[in-house]
Formats: sequence, C-alpha cells, structure tokens
Amino acid sequence: MKLLGRRKSQETGVGEVVLAPDDALAPGEAPRRKRTDPKGRPTPKRGQARGTAKKGPIAPAPMTAAEARARRKTLAGPKLSRDERREQRLASRAKMTDRRERMMAGEEGYLLPRDQGPVRRYVRDVVDSRRNLLGLFMPSTLTLLFMTFGVPQLQLYLSPAMLVLVVLMSVDALVLSRKVSNLVDAKFPDNTESRWKLGLYAAGRASQMRRMRSPRPQVERGSSVE
Repeated sequence: MKLLGRRKSQETGVGEVVLAPDDALAPGEAPRRKRTDPKGRPTPKRGQARGTAKKGPIAPAPMTAAEARARRKTLAGPKLSRDERREQRLASRAKMTDRRERMMAGEEGYLLPRDQGPVRRYVRDVVDSRRNLLGLFMPSTLTLLFMTFGVPQLQLYLSPAMLVLVVLMSVDALVLSRKVSNLVDAKFPDNTESRWKLGLYAAGRASQMRRMRSPRPQVERGSSVE
C-alpha cells in the first residue's frame, strides 16, 4: 500500500491507497481514499483480442417456428420456380455424369488420389492384361452358396472347397504382387512408393470383376504392356 508524500520504499500491504493533496480538498473535508482492485486476469495480446472480437451484431434467435422458416428462406436466397429447379437438377446430374465418365476413361485430372500417377496407371495395365484367379473369387463364392442352398447335402463340402479357393487366390495374389513390383522397379527406377503398397493395389484391382473395375481397363487381355 503506497501513500502520497511517502517514499516508494514504504509499502504497507496489498492494494494501493492514494491520498488526495491538501489543496484539492474543501475546508474541513477528510482526505479521500481510492482503492484499485486487482484485475484477476492477464492482459490479452493484440492477436487474441482481435480473434475474440465480435465481427458484427448477432441476430437474435427465432422465437417461433414461423420466424425460423422465414430466416431459412432468407438465407436460402430467392425461391426458384419448378422449371428452374428441374434445370438445376439436370445440370448438376449432367456435370456428375461427365466427371464420372472422365474418371472411368482414366483422365488424370478426374481420378481418385489412389489412382493418380504414371506408376499406378502402369500397374492397372499390367493387371488388366492378364487373367487373374482373384477375379473369380466373387463368382465362385456366390456359386458355391447357391449350390449349398439348392442341395443341402453339399454343405459338408463347402468349407473344404472355400479353403482351397482361398489358398489358390492367395498364391495368385503373391505372384501378381511380385510381378508388378519387379516390372515397376525396371520401368520406374526412381519410384519411391513401397512394393507392399503396389502389391496391395494390384491385388485389390485383380480381385474385382473386369467390368466393375474403376477406372475402366485400357488394355485387352493378353496384350503386352511396356
């Protein structure tokens, strides 16, 4: 506690008590004391103050459902007619169809991130140019299930048949992964992508039926890929 007229070294407690000078007081009036309360929090920096400052007045929350509907209509913009909405839907559908067709055709700018790049394109061509046992997984599984439902006596042979099918397809996936990795190393010596990722990508594409692959195959079966 600091008092006017005393030296700065004289402190008496927490807070400050300031005495007004004698010439500023009326005759017979006692000196007034002014206490400064602690702020209790640090002064925010300029960036924090600007970040927390309000950008503008906030509209009050709607009190009724009618006010809420009116606000939604205002935010949605002008109301479109039936013909305008139909044209908007047709334009959006045509745009999506065009993007999908370009993606299925293999255009680089429309491919998914997993399919982009010359290395992935080369892997797809290698997979599409050969016959893969992995592509028979879904048809074989569905055929075995339908045969089991039609002839219940075949349930005893379903598990061994599925096990043999899984083993054959696993071997084919390993052979394909190794082949793809070796071809990529020979054609793209500066490639930094791991052989494991390329093998999984090739096996995943080979496990799909040819007509369901995305992007659409660009090479015929049996053709040579260079």
